Amino acid sequence: MSDLVLGISAYYHDSAAALVSDGLPAAAAQEERFSRVRHDPAFPAEAVRSCLREAGAELGDVSAVAYYEDPALKFRRVLSSYLGAAPRGFASFRQTLPGWLSWKLRTADTVRRELAGLGLGPVPPLVTRRHHESHAASAFFPSPYESAAVLCIDGVGEWATTTLWHGRGTGLRQIAELRFPHSLGLLYSAFTYFCGFKVDSGEYKLMGLAPYGTPRYAQVIRERLIDIKPDGSFRLNMRYFEYLRGQRMTGEAFERLFGGPRRSPEGPLTEREFDLAASVQQVTEEVVLLLAGTARKLTGESKLCLAGGVALNCVANGKVIEQGIFDEVWIQPAAGDAGGSLGAALAVAMERGAGRDHPASGRDTMSGSLLGPAYGDDAIAAYLDGKGVPYTRLDEDELARRVADGLADGKIVGWFQGRMEFGPRALGARSILGDPRDPAMQSAMNLKIKFRESFRPFAPSVLAPDAKDYFDLDQESPYMLVVSDVAAAQRVEASDSAGATGLDLLRIQRSTIPAVTHVDSSARVQTVTEHGNAPYHRLLEAFKERTGCPVLVNTSFNVRGEPIVNSPHDAYTCFMRTDIDLLALGNFLLHKEEQPEWREDGDWRDAIPLD
Repeated sequence: MSDLVLGISAYYHDSAAALVSDGLPAAAAQEERFSRVRHDPAFPAEAVRSCLREAGAELGDVSAVAYYEDPALKFRRVLSSYLGAAPRGFASFRQTLPGWLSWKLRTADTVRRELAGLGLGPVPPLVTRRHHESHAASAFFPSPYESAAVLCIDGVGEWATTTLWHGRGTGLRQIAELRFPHSLGLLYSAFTYFCGFKVDSGEYKLMGLAPYGTPRYAQVIRERLIDIKPDGSFRLNMRYFEYLRGQRMTGEAFERLFGGPRRSPEGPLTEREFDLAASVQQVTEEVVLLLAGTARKLTGESKLCLAGGVALNCVANGKVIEQGIFDEVWIQPAAGDAGGSLGAALAVAMERGAGRDHPASGRDTMSGSLLGPAYGDDAIAAYLDGKGVPYTRLDEDELARRVADGLADGKIVGWFQGRMEFGPRALGARSILGDPRDPAMQSAMNLKIKFRESFRPFAPSVLAPDAKDYFDLDQESPYMLVVSDVAAAQRVEASDSAGATGLDLLRIQRSTIPAVTHVDSSARVQTVTEHGNAPYHRLLEAFKERTGCPVLVNTSFNVRGEPIVNSPHDAYTCFMRTDIDLLALGNFLLHKEEQPEWREDGDWRDAIPLD
């Protein structure tokens, strides 16, 4: 019988569950995919059910439950922070304290009660791990390395905001730590907030906005906001930040420093926001590079593992690889708090005697991050027949050929295949796809499919052997967590670029794959192999055979404000609500023009929350 450990992260944002079997990830999912509440912080009841179902297990088969952080230690940090800021922040403290006193301090009891309420069997013993230990375990234990430096950077856990670890075999040893309130993640979130985006979900928008600007505020940030040391350690000047005293990230001091109030959500983007994004991105990259250099020096390792929310900054990741500080870099695809569920379970599994034999294979154990639920053709057929909608059932090869033909003809495709991705990226299981050669595709997908801001770039998926022909990429990037430049051979002369600034840069074609080339000629690349995702690899091969191009536009199968689709129902609903032309649902192909009229009460887009 396998030794099963269930990991849980909950009650802040992106609640998730993960199941580890004999030290290997068996299943993992975020609660938002089931509840349809984006970044759902609630107890991940449906995610737990899904993980157990995928493993064919019941709760009574689980040896231990691991919670991803230490609530008592976190409360001491919250209490200390409010006391240190007193009397300012008292109103926020008065709102926060009852929650801590009523249940947050007893989170372990709450988790046990929630698990018992699922009715899936007796509740196993529960243990807590520290937040950054969970991140570090999620980064190192599934990685393809026998030993490595491990760097975790985020907003804050209990106290830690940045930690450096040394991983060897089945062990992790912490080497260094930076503590709250000095946080690179919170610095980036402060600028996210100031530029009018939502903290904990809008940081990727700020990263995408940065290439439209110039870093004219970078020196101001270095001089007034953050004191950076040569080893990458730093201190923030807290007079400019409000997060110690309440629910806001910034206040009047920040506004005076940067020439006016924060941008209101949905307000127009101006040159100031472009330049602020470029500036904080540059400073973030500087700190990450210095920290990576220190990690190399203190561990002597040639390989690096990354996790924590800042590890989702694909541009910074690309700079670390480009600088050659390490020979290889591996990034946990669920690098944020959702991945803490997996890390906590892995840490406990290693303590229980699990082994790590996989580094000899040179492959990680994340199964392409395809760890969520799958829906077989029988389940899909039952759903479609129940809806009474027309479809064509095809074999795998014919499906790939027909979808490739549609993509080559300019159609936009919803692609729903196999197990759902774990983490924030769509990796070819729950994806919306398009032809990257079409200059109008980026705008069409943003405005007519995703209903989101026009400035946001799309990512390319490329067959791994062809990646170097299209991108300046020094290693594989299976999880779409590295930004690199488009290869010189694919670039074209931008004849109409003179004087263009801001969003006007969008209209300039820079490469043979304009739909995935950002305004600075970069791209957030996913390399695809048959081993990592066979159905998606088959489609890319078919598209290459049809067009000569081994690249597709790949964006998450959702619209703005909603989680990525999970079920056939979610996928069909998104298909019908948008201008997606084709839906490949398992081995079933659906054409929009053949579908019955879609009826919905009111305009569903009115209900999409700002994000």
